[in-house]
Amino acid sequence: MATFLYKLGRLSFRRRHFVALIWVALLTLAGVGAASAPAAGNSSFSIPGTEAQKAFDLLEQRFPGTSADGATARVVFKAPSGEKMTDPGNRATVRDTVKELSDGSEVVRVTDPYQAKAVSKDGTIAYAQVSYKVSGMELDDAAKDALKDSAQDARKAGLTVEIGGDALQAVPHTGSSEIIGIAVAAVVLVITFGSLVAAGLPLLTALIGVGIGVSAITGLASALDLGSTTSTLAMMIGLAVGIDYALFIVSRYRAELAEGREREEAAGRAVGTAGSAVVFAGLTVVIALVGLSVVNIPMLTKMGIAAAGTVAIAVLIALTMIPALLGYAGRKVKPMGEKGKLLGRAKKQDEQGAPAKPNLGTRWASFVVRRPLAVLLLGVIGLGAAAIPAASLELGLPDDGSQPTSTTQRRAYDLLSEGFGPGFNGPLMVVVDAKNSDDPKAVFTQTGDEIKGLKDVVTVTPAQPNKAGDTATITVIPGSQPSSVTTEDLVHGIRDAGAGIKADTDANVLVTGSTAMNIDVSEKLNDALVPYLVLVVGLAFLLLIVVFRSILVPLKAALGFLLSVMAALGAVVAVFQWGWLSGLMGVEQTGPVMSMMPIFMVGVVFGLAMDYEVFLVTRMREAYVHGEKPAQAVVTGFRHGARVVTAAAVIMMAVFAGFIGSSESMVKMIGFGLAIAVFFDAFIVRMAIVPAVLALLGRKAWWLPRWLDRALPNVDVEGEALRATSGDDDGDRELVRV
Repeated sequence: MATFLYKLGRLSFRRRHFVALIWVALLTLAGVGAASAPAAGNSSFSIPGTEAQKAFDLLEQRFPGTSADGATARVVFKAPSGEKMTDPGNRATVRDTVKELSDGSEVVRVTDPYQAKAVSKDGTIAYAQVSYKVSGMELDDAAKDALKDSAQDARKAGLTVEIGGDALQAVPHTGSSEIIGIAVAAVVLVITFGSLVAAGLPLLTALIGVGIGVSAITGLASALDLGSTTSTLAMMIGLAVGIDYALFIVSRYRAELAEGREREEAAGRAVGTAGSAVVFAGLTVVIALVGLSVVNIPMLTKMGIAAAGTVAIAVLIALTMIPALLGYAGRKVKPMGEKGKLLGRAKKQDEQGAPAKPNLGTRWASFVVRRPLAVLLLGVIGLGAAAIPAASLELGLPDDGSQPTSTTQRRAYDLLSEGFGPGFNGPLMVVVDAKNSDDPKAVFTQTGDEIKGLKDVVTVTPAQPNKAGDTATITVIPGSQPSSVTTEDLVHGIRDAGAGIKADTDANVLVTGSTAMNIDVSEKLNDALVPYLVLVVGLAFLLLIVVFRSILVPLKAALGFLLSVMAALGAVVAVFQWGWLSGLMGVEQTGPVMSMMPIFMVGVVFGLAMDYEVFLVTRMREAYVHGEKPAQAVVTGFRHGARVVTAAAVIMMAVFAGFIGSSESMVKMIGFGLAIAVFFDAFIVRMAIVPAVLALLGRKAWWLPRWLDRALPNVDVEGEALRATSGDDDGDRELVRV
């Protein structure tokens, strides 16, 4: 592989005009496609195989024309102090509002609070429910404006009016913090390279790669039913890995220049060596992201594949466009050890060309090699302590209760809780399929009676049968809030009662609604976590065996990842569930952690963690196979790689942290989780635990059974073929067979 990538790097350097033209053309093509593509609608959220999804599908069959997947809005009214909603003036205002809402072309129906008994017991709060033909993301602006205007008219009459539901759903925005993250990355690159030109190359290529990836996602969003979160996450991951991969290659290029090589040769060798690490690091990320498809949640699968495609583009750009841009930059990109005018003069070097004073990476690695056990214990205990909150992890999906208090959706949520109880915001819809029963009406009555006898049930509405009379819906109002464990127990209790009804009457009792769907999603994700871990970690473990030609090094990499991801989950629980530092993070409402957070974090963090593992440890192996002792190889790897890995980690943290400013709670949580996970993995696992373990293992770290050594393909990540063909091997250094 090293030889092929070496030739690719030299070819891209020589034919830089052609390479640059290709990538600019692809960016233009993707941009035109995104601009001309039809606007994407609301991404459908289906969970195949769950009871809630089966009930939803049954509703569409048995209750045609009800627009079960259409948007809804709850217009909540509160009377002024000392008045009631049943007062004649307030009643007239509400009915005028209902009439005004009914005139919309996309409105299916509007319920009158006084006819639907939607007035609180104390008479101070009432609500009207509006049902639409289309989903919230498909509602036109005129319908949303009409909804807002009707509420404003009622406010002028003296009522407090707020609007909940998904009718006012908006595309999330990330805010200025995303730009701040990129700015931090730029500053780190300038400090690392000491040159604006060298620092600009990773940023430029990363932005081009993300531009192509996100434009392609936007162009295909309508055809493939992709939601807005898909492009946001692809941008988040694409920016981070795009900058890192380019940083690895530019850093190796400068190191090759420092050894006295011509620029074209240095570009070829940079791509042949660091580029090999980039390829395998990218493969681990792609495996982790594509592996999300095993969960069998279409939305998660699409997010993973879209992000994986963006990562693949980042790898290709790093291998081709970076050497092409290095050709354009010429002498403006200086050898390692030399500083540009921006940050001062070059460092003094000794006779062999090495820095006279060991750099920080060398000094740190030397310390770890001298005290490996102490560093290992300190790192493991620290991550273990950070992981303790993960034992209290509660999963759920965000609803209006997790919105900022400044939004009308959140204020409507709070008003409904005040007037009708916390469970009113998460009603359960029970669907009774009595098509195979002898007496459907009796089944409907029996089902309602049994549900009334369950704990935490506040209200059970009479069964509403369809025209055929063989299927009915029953609405159940729990006594607890939607995300509580008590409500989850109630859902399971209704399903257990339904099993008994089926045995007696051959009727199916299914529970659906957003609350039940959230519960089913959480359980499905929990069930898929272990198989997903086995698949992704197992495939990456095999890949790393090929890269490092070792059993213990990949095993250590996988165990270190588990430590960092558990510590990161603990931090997420502490902030988003317990409320620690929630004000600093802009978290206005604590609650359960998003259901897909653990499995998504496992996938993404594993792939990103392997970036640092591959880049740092390949330099150690490169030194070891060329004759250095194991401890010295660790120090050598840090001398060449610590600065780059540190810069890459800070950049990745800055990019992810930039998404904490998103208005979407899901993106905010993922941004924080990935940023803290990168911190734990890069600075504690890879910079402390990894060298400590390698120092303790010594030569055993690189052990591989002979039969497996013969069976594995030689991918030559260290670039041994390049040394052999150019005669760069030092005569007094023996090649170690590992």
